[in-house]
Amino acid sequence: MKTNLSSQITLNRVSPKYYKPENAFERSALTRFEKIPTDIFESAEEGAKHIANEIAQTIRNKQKDGKFCVIALTGGHSPRNVYEELIRIHQEEKLSFRNVVIFNLYEYYPLAPDAINSNLNSLKNMLLDHVDIDKQNVFSPDGTIPKEAIFDFCKLYEQRIETFGGIDIALLGIGRVGNIAFNEPGSRINSVTRLIMLDNGSRNDASKSFANIESTPVSSITMGISTIMGAKKIFLMAWGEDKAEMIKECVEGNVTDTIPASYLQTHNKSHIIIDLSAAANLTRIRRPWLVTSCEWNDKLIRSAIVWLCAIVKKPILKLTNKDYNENGLSELLALYGSAYNVNIKIFNDFQHTITGWPGGKPNADDTYRPERAKPYPKRIIIFSPHPDDDVISMGGTLRRLVEQQHEVHVAYQTSGNIAVGDEEVIRFLHFINGFNQLFDNAANSAINEKYAEIRQFLKDKKEGDIDSKDILTLKGLIRRGEARTACTFNNIPLNRCHFLDLPFYETGKIQKSPISEADVNIILDLIREIKPHQIFVAGDLADPHGTHRVCLDAALAAIDVEKEAGAEWLKECRIWMYRGAWAEWEIENIEMAVPISPEELRAKRNSILKHQSQMESAPFLGNDERLFWQRSEDRNRATAALYDNLGLASYEAMEAFVEYIPYNK
Repeated sequence: MKTNLSSQITLNRVSPKYYKPENAFERSALTRFEKIPTDIFESAEEGAKHIANEIAQTIRNKQKDGKFCVIALTGGHSPRNVYEELIRIHQEEKLSFRNVVIFNLYEYYPLAPDAINSNLNSLKNMLLDHVDIDKQNVFSPDGTIPKEAIFDFCKLYEQRIETFGGIDIALLGIGRVGNIAFNEPGSRINSVTRLIMLDNGSRNDASKSFANIESTPVSSITMGISTIMGAKKIFLMAWGEDKAEMIKECVEGNVTDTIPASYLQTHNKSHIIIDLSAAANLTRIRRPWLVTSCEWNDKLIRSAIVWLCAIVKKPILKLTNKDYNENGLSELLALYGSAYNVNIKIFNDFQHTITGWPGGKPNADDTYRPERAKPYPKRIIIFSPHPDDDVISMGGTLRRLVEQQHEVHVAYQTSGNIAVGDEEVIRFLHFINGFNQLFDNAANSAINEKYAEIRQFLKDKKEGDIDSKDILTLKGLIRRGEARTACTFNNIPLNRCHFLDLPFYETGKIQKSPISEADVNIILDLIREIKPHQIFVAGDLADPHGTHRVCLDAALAAIDVEKEAGAEWLKECRIWMYRGAWAEWEIENIEMAVPISPEELRAKRNSILKHQSQMESAPFLGNDERLFWQRSEDRNRATAALYDNLGLASYEAMEAFVEYIPYNK
C-alpha cells in the first residue's frame, strides 16, 4: 500500500536535464544563479538516502582513524527519513555509532523536568535509541535550568564542542522564516550558543510538538551561527513545496541576517539537498529558459507566458516578437514562427480552463472543456480533511455541482476536534444541562453527573493538558453539527454527509499518528460503495499542521489500491485537487477554473460562517491574521484578477483545480 503518493505530485513535469546535469559544463550553466552547491532529488526519500550515506561514510572514515565523529543534529520532521536510513544502515550494514558524538542543535526553553516533547526526546525517538551510541556521548542544551544559569551553561556547551575538535557534520533543516536551528531573523554571523526568543512563525511550527500554541515554549537555547559555521561540512535539507520560497532565498538571494540560512553561502563545505517540490522556485526549475535551452511542453510554455506578461505588464494577446526576444524567450518564436502564434495558443489554453459547469455540461461539445459532458448527472465525492475545508476551498463549486443536479457526497476525513476551543464545549454543555433540566431532570442523573465531571475537568485543565475522551467527543460533535448545517444550507441531503473520523487524527494532540491501513480502508469502503465519476481532494501540501497532506495520502492510497485491482469505475473517474485554506494554485498549473458571481461568493461566505467554532476563537488559525472566509475570498478574487490581467474574461472570483491522474488513461 503506497501511503506517500502526495510526495510524488509534480505539477509541472520537470525534465531531468534541469536537475540532473550530465556534466560540469551543464551544471555550471544551470546553476548560475545558485550561490551554494545544491543537489535536487526526485523524492525526499532519495535525498535523505544520499545524506545518510555521506554521514555513514564519514563515521566509517573516522573509525579507521580511531577518532570521534562529531555530528550536530536537528529535530523536526525534515530529518526523519535520514534517521530511518541511518538506522537501516546500522542494522543491515553493521554501521557502529560507538565513535559518534552528538550535539543537539537546540532545545526548547523553558521545559518542565518531566517534559516528553523536548527536542532531545525527539532525537532519541527518531534515531538515538535505535543505534549503539554511547549515551555519554550525547550532549544537549538543557531546557530545565534556571535563567541565571543559562549563560554559563551555553559557554560550557561551546567548550565541549571544542574539546572534541569541533563539529564534523552539521545536519540542518530550514525553518519557515529562514532560520537554521533556532537562529531567528536578525541573528548575527558571529553568534554562539545562547537563549533566543522564538519568532511567531517558528513557534507555530514548534507547536506541532506540543498540545497547542499556548503550551509551546516562547524561547529556545540554540547553537549559534558561528558555531554551526565552524562545522567541517554542513548539510541543509528541505522537502516539500512549503520550503520552496525559503530555499530560493537561501540559495539564490543575498547574504542577509533576515534569512539566517543565507549565511551558508559563505561556508566552503555547505551543501543543499532538496526534493523537486522544495526546488520549485529555483530559477533552473521555475524559469529554466533563463539558464539553458528548454524542453518545451504546454505547462512550461504557459509558465513562461504568464511570467512574460508580468514582466512587460501586458495581456497575452498584446505580446510582441520584441517582448519575447528581449526576455530570453526567442526559442518560442523559433518553435511557433511568431509571437502571434504563441499568444493565440496560450490564450486559448487558458480560455479552455474556464467553465461554469465543473461537473461537465450535458448535451454540449466537451472537446475543449476541462470536464466531460457524460455521464450526467455524475456521482461526486468531495473529500474534506476537516469539517470546513469543503466550503472554504470549493464552496462555490460545491453549490454549482448541487444546482446542476449532480449527486454530491461530502466525506469529512477527520473529526477536527482539536481545533475547537474549550469555551465552545462550555457553551454546548450549558445547552445540554438547560435542556435536561427543562424537560426531565430526574430521569437524566447520568447526564447531570457527566456534566459535572466535564465542567470540573475543564476548570482544572492546565496549559498543555490533553483533553479527555469525552471532551474530544463533544468537540467532534460540535464540528459535525456545523458541517451538517453547512450541508443543509448548500442543499446536500444529510445522508450524503459522511463522517469518516480517520484514526490517525484521534490522538488529541497536534502531532498525529502515521497513516495506516485502517485509514485507507475506511476511504476504500466509501469509494467502492459510491463508485464516483468525480473525486475532489485537498491539495494543500503547504498546510502548516500536515493534516491535509496525510488526508490526501490516505485518499490517493485508496485510489491506488483500486487502480491496482483494476476497478472499472475508476477508469471513468476524474480526480481534482483543490486548494484555498492555506495557498492557491499558480495560474500556469490551473486546469479547471470555476467562475463565482458576487451572489455565489456571498453564499460561499455564509457556508463558511456556519462553522462558528472556527471563527476568531479557533485555536489553529496559523500566522495569517485573516479569518478563513476572508482568506478564501481574497484568494478567489486574486485568481480572477490573474485571468483578467492576462486579457481573459473578468469575473468577481474564481476557484481553481488541478487534475490528479493516477495512471495513463
